[in-house]
Amino acid sequence: MNHWSRKTGALLTATLFIFYIHTGFAQQASDLIAPEFSHSASKADSPTALSQSTSTKAPLLSPAKEFMVVTAHPLATQAAYQVLESGGSAIDAMVTVQTVLGLVEPQSSGLGGGAFALYYDAAKKTLSSFDGRETAPLAAPSDLFMREDQAIGFFDAVLGGLSVGTPGTVKLLGELHARFGTQSWEKLLLPAIELATKGFEVSPRLAESVQRDAERLKAQAGARAYFFPDDRPLQTGQLLKNPAYAASLSYLAKQGAQAFYKPPMSTAIIDTVRQSSNPGTLSQADFDAYRVIQRKNYCFMFLGYEICTMGPPSSGGLALEQLLGILSFTDLAERNAEDPLAWQLIAEASRRVFADRAKYVADPDFFETPESLVSKTYLKKRSMEITPGKASQQVLPGEAEKSTESNQSASSTLLSGNSPEQTSTSHFVIVDAQGNILSMTSTIENAFGSRLWVNGFLLNNELTDFSFLPKDAQGWIANRVEPGKRPRSSMSPTLVFHQPAANKMKQPYLALGSPGGSRIINFVGHSLIHILLWGDSMQNAFDRPHIINRFGKMELELNTSASNYNKAFQTMGYETAEVDINSGLHGVMFTGNGLLGAADQRREGMAMGR
Repeated sequence: MNHWSRKTGALLTATLFIFYIHTGFAQQASDLIAPEFSHSASKADSPTALSQSTSTKAPLLSPAKEFMVVTAHPLATQAAYQVLESGGSAIDAMVTVQTVLGLVEPQSSGLGGGAFALYYDAAKKTLSSFDGRETAPLAAPSDLFMREDQAIGFFDAVLGGLSVGTPGTVKLLGELHARFGTQSWEKLLLPAIELATKGFEVSPRLAESVQRDAERLKAQAGARAYFFPDDRPLQTGQLLKNPAYAASLSYLAKQGAQAFYKPPMSTAIIDTVRQSSNPGTLSQADFDAYRVIQRKNYCFMFLGYEICTMGPPSSGGLALEQLLGILSFTDLAERNAEDPLAWQLIAEASRRVFADRAKYVADPDFFETPESLVSKTYLKKRSMEITPGKASQQVLPGEAEKSTESNQSASSTLLSGNSPEQTSTSHFVIVDAQGNILSMTSTIENAFGSRLWVNGFLLNNELTDFSFLPKDAQGWIANRVEPGKRPRSSMSPTLVFHQPAANKMKQPYLALGSPGGSRIINFVGHSLIHILLWGDSMQNAFDRPHIINRFGKMELELNTSASNYNKAFQTMGYETAEVDINSGLHGVMFTGNGLLGAADQRREGMAMGR
């Protein structure tokens, strides 16, 4: 019996009128009023009139009625707010958000990385999914990360040019702006140019990230010069300028996004990659061949809601549908967020999701993921493998129906070690005054990417999201390196729609996503369970302690109440570990009273709306 019928997402009502947005920055109480709700607060006259300081995240006292933006950094949120306030579209604000984030949060995303974006066109009532993921160089061999028949170490692969894929973010910004933008491209780059020129205050998160990664950053001359001025790591509150970044953006402002993929900008990137101590094979042919791909929307039903997220090369779509589908055949709806047995069921479903993900998901232009993996028959079978209150000793990939020859040779082997650090990647949500919605996850993969610095920004290490082993005893691995291929991702920008009533169009309900490596799947999936099944508020759902199991070990978020479950899980037979699990969930909820925004308190995110 499907237990979901006993509870519905209607538990979550639109009675929430207060945002609580945590601030990690010391501020006077008088500063804690959002300008759109304070008659005494002054407003900037133009989108470029930004404060150089990292101002506070303000608690909004009621839902926004017109537009909303939630990003990982106050300066990016403020810049996007001004774009929206001046009549800009969600895509206009996207350009400004990403270019500001690339400056103030360079460890997470930027011009040298890639992204996935979901865009909802309110006038046309259509959803589009865009793949701006990096690609493997056309000269990359399948044994790129092998030496003498052995896979090299993770950071041996990450550092330097070997791990750099062809960046996709700038082309994604340019193409979406050309299709959906309303303000000039040049104007939208001005906020980041001004901040880079005049300087901005280093946030606590950036300072801590630099300190934590000091040894690797200092090994690269460009990164060392920028992140260690006077040979000292950046300090919180320090004014930081980036004239090289300002110059790069000024060039793109005049020449357009396509200039990033042509000399001299492409040449500078290629030379940096090829002349590094760990050289890669990136070439002009890779920049010439790069394309943003509009993918087929990945949507499925859950509790009467339609959930839409990214399909391959992201594993997010399949993973979320499997996770929620397997759990629909359990009694999770009878339980609650404080019940350790509820988390045991979620953990066992998650383990099966990650086993299937490793075997069956890769770039869809190279490999076809079997549709049978989300059939009711398959998901019910996987749920029956779960024994409530008892840890499974071993979880293997399921047997999917073979849809292509490549599926028959897909191996489950994957090196652990993808995205071991959680400071990388960024997610933001934008809703404009016309009701258009953008949910976008952007990354350079590991914190500070490859650590290669060129023209004011960092280059990605996205190729380490491929399997280091091209094959094993069972055959070729689906997510192996191949020329022009896009590595598997876990990024899961998500939109949730109300099931439409008769003769009515579907209506948006939630837009959300998170950074966090492969744990993104858990962060987003657990938030959906909290909100849609258990009736939690969006902010509470984002802030709850994490309990995650991907590969057998029960990970409990360090210094939270999750540690209270330690003994219960050990009694069930799990190895447990208290670890730093640093999500960065950002979202917007659509209610009858307006737009509610929420930013994960673990990071520096901020929501603003009017």
